[in-house]
Amino acid sequence: MHLHLQPNYQGIAVIDSDPYAAGGVNWYTNQNNFYRQVRNFVIDLTGLPMSTGSGIHWQVAQATSLQNIVFNMIQGGGSNNKQQGIFMDNGSGGFMSDLTFNGGNYGAFFGNQQFTTRNLTFNGCNTAIYMNWNWMWSFKSVSINNCGVGIDMTAASGYNQSVGSVVLQDSTFTNTPIGIKTIFDSNSIPNSGGTLVVDNVNFASCPVAVQGASGNTILAGNAVVNSWAQGNFYVNKSGQRVQNTLTPPNKPAALTTSSGMIFERSKPQYESYPASSFLSVKSCGAKGDGVTDDTAAIQSCMNQCTSSQILYFDHGAYLVSSTIKVPKIIKITGEIWPLIIGAGSAFQSQTSPAPVFQVGNVGDIGAVEITDLIFEIRGPQPGAILVQWNVQGSEQGATGMWDTHWRIGGSAGTNLQSNTCTKTPGNANVNPSCIAAFALLQVTSQATLYAENTWGWVADHELDLPDHNQISIYNGRGFLIESQKATWMYGTAAEHSVLYNYQVATARNVYMLGIQTETPYFQPEPNALSPFTPQPAQWNDPTFTFCAQGDTDCYMAWGLKVVASHNVLVYGAGLYSFFDDYDQSCLATESCQENMVHVHGGSGNVWLYGLNTKASVNMVSVDGVPQVQGASTRNGFTDTLAGWTDVAQ
Repeated sequence: MHLHLQPNYQGIAVIDSDPYAAGGVNWYTNQNNFYRQVRNFVIDLTGLPMSTGSGIHWQVAQATSLQNIVFNMIQGGGSNNKQQGIFMDNGSGGFMSDLTFNGGNYGAFFGNQQFTTRNLTFNGCNTAIYMNWNWMWSFKSVSINNCGVGIDMTAASGYNQSVGSVVLQDSTFTNTPIGIKTIFDSNSIPNSGGTLVVDNVNFASCPVAVQGASGNTILAGNAVVNSWAQGNFYVNKSGQRVQNTLTPPNKPAALTTSSGMIFERSKPQYESYPASSFLSVKSCGAKGDGVTDDTAAIQSCMNQCTSSQILYFDHGAYLVSSTIKVPKIIKITGEIWPLIIGAGSAFQSQTSPAPVFQVGNVGDIGAVEITDLIFEIRGPQPGAILVQWNVQGSEQGATGMWDTHWRIGGSAGTNLQSNTCTKTPGNANVNPSCIAAFALLQVTSQATLYAENTWGWVADHELDLPDHNQISIYNGRGFLIESQKATWMYGTAAEHSVLYNYQVATARNVYMLGIQTETPYFQPEPNALSPFTPQPAQWNDPTFTFCAQGDTDCYMAWGLKVVASHNVLVYGAGLYSFFDDYDQSCLATESCQENMVHVHGGSGNVWLYGLNTKASVNMVSVDGVPQVQGASTRNGFTDTLAGWTDVAQ
């Protein structure tokens, strides 16, 4: 769709995700502005005076995406040009990809807590990207052409930088005099503010790759930069503040293309398929009314869906009482996030958990695509693995999930709402009615998975009842990655599970671009050992045996746990702890929990770039021994590392 503005157009932007009411108050709380999609537009501002105009005002949080949008703006004009494709002033996460910005003063004006962007092209902008503020931002596959400045990170009050960290990977600058502007130097504050990681970036015909505050050249251009960083960089326990070239990581062939770039794939939209190719589950007898058991109807529809068809979930709520077995070759999409709700006796045993969606069987090779679904449960289902992924792709990216999410409680029909599960600070007893699922996602050892913009949220507050109160829901595990083949995770998040949010266990070849977690607000009352009993032998669950007796803040969910795994590449992570038993006084001392990232000593070639943690005393530990303390890397709101690795430099 083409939106061409007339000269008399009034408004903050053509598309506004969070309008301002009188007095400057937003319609929605920006950190809670979930579930938004805008895609397939051309937004043309060239009919406006160059002194005004924004394409999209994008003040959003998790489970949001922009895709396949072209922004046309007036080119040139110097300081008189005020047009910008995206104006983003606040928010709490999200994802965008496949965007083109032509002209304008700023192609994109960005400010958000943590964000992931992929495949952005900027042509003829005065400044392609103005980074106003962030905690963590991950860029991949950015192409900047014929712009005055590529990325401007100089937003600050004096030398007090508002930009936390930026990761830039697999990108190209062409005919752009200044690639990246920064004010990071030996005097800038905070110590780790303005952290920057450059990984496989071609500054072709770009004479200055990184420019300092005085206009000095920090990093010369006209070359490919394999690995360069500014900020605090650690090899195990040994760290220093750097602003120089680094040894690049070993990137396994399973994750990369023939050119050496990390593989990526845009969300399929099936625009070339005729309407007759879509097989509706309702045509197979599913009701989607949230009451009828739709298990048999969904399974029947899956079994009859051919490789030339797309299985279509009409908007609704589909109750599933036993495992749905997804064929190894299938395309599945949903209408405005239909809900798949697991509930029943099949999902009650912690010791014998069962998947709600079982994608193929172990050993299968095929092609599975899932887009625009939400997975939920109804009431306690402590033996439910919401999605178990078993299929190995017939080629890179053949098996994947896009804009697909998990939402556990906090919404109508889940029986896990504030009228049952309201918070009880100071009480370590678990309400059995508020025990949720065994795990959100399991990627098994022989599988491959490409995941893009997937959010696993165990609700911390009520969405639908009028009180909007904080709630305590006890979900066992977040995302468990066991694949020894290849896993790509672009812009994913997992929040509020009790044992861990991400665990990479006995895996190989795992790539993550921009991950985000939050520790359950109720911990350590109860702590991470309740109500799910760790099963280390079968599931590699953490047991917290290294925690000292009485050290309650040690028994809290890992943001990221890496166990006996190799070739784990993380480019941007925001792992946060905001509460200690719903109390936030711990933020004053940045000590809401003891540890956030754990790497098992049996792992190797582990790289954590752009790591940001909040209120964790230790950022990284190996076998229970702290490697990096948060206090040594303080960066305004978060503690920030340019990188940590177990590989000698």
